[in-house]
Amino acid sequence: MGILERFATIVKANINELLDHAEDPAKMIDQYLVDLTESLAEVKQETAGVIAEEKRCRRMVDDNAAEIARMEDLAKKALAAGNESDARTFLGKKQQLATAGTELEKAYDAAHANADKMRQMHDKLVSDIENLKSRRETIKAKVAVAKTQEKVAGFTSGSDRAESAIEAFDRMEAKADRMLDTADAMAELNEEPADEVADLEKKYASAVNDATVDDDLARLKAEMGL
Repeated sequence: MGILERFATIVKANINELLDHAEDPAKMIDQYLVDLTESLAEVKQETAGVIAEEKRCRRMVDDNAAEIARMEDLAKKALAAGNESDARTFLGKKQQLATAGTELEKAYDAAHANADKMRQMHDKLVSDIENLKSRRETIKAKVAVAKTQEKVAGFTSGSDRAESAIEAFDRMEAKADRMLDTADAMAELNEEPADEVADLEKKYASAVNDATVDDDLARLKAEMGL
């Protein structure tokens, strides 16, 4: 694609729209800056050439107009000198120059239009580059903050999952406590009721055993003369 054919694309390019649709604006802005800088170098070179052509065409138009005026002046001088034939020759040359001048004007108009396009393209590129440079750090900072927020959101989600797991564990522990309490209650209910008579029998049986021991101890002392 020629430089002039790319004119419409570059001039119509909307940086904000490009960045809005970019997956990674930070990388996009760096790449776009590289592309624009490369294009600007090419545009500058092409613009210089197109402007030079515009000036050359303008000079040819001006020179032709000056030559037409000179032929007109010479025809007047020839008539003043009474030489109509020479006057006709000068006027014939003037007509040739006028015809050529029409084509020269067309060439100049085309060169001028191309030069205007190149100037617009150059100015647009310079403006876009300056715009991107001024916004690059801000955009990168926003992207960094966005990525950090994504990480924080991920950690928060993980924390929420952990908290849910702890709550579930607490519910299971509470359920286990209730089961244990129920089992203890059932065990208490299953115990046989206390027998007061049996307890008293044990008490007095122990007293009898103690008395028997005392009697045996006294007998042994008597036999041993103690």
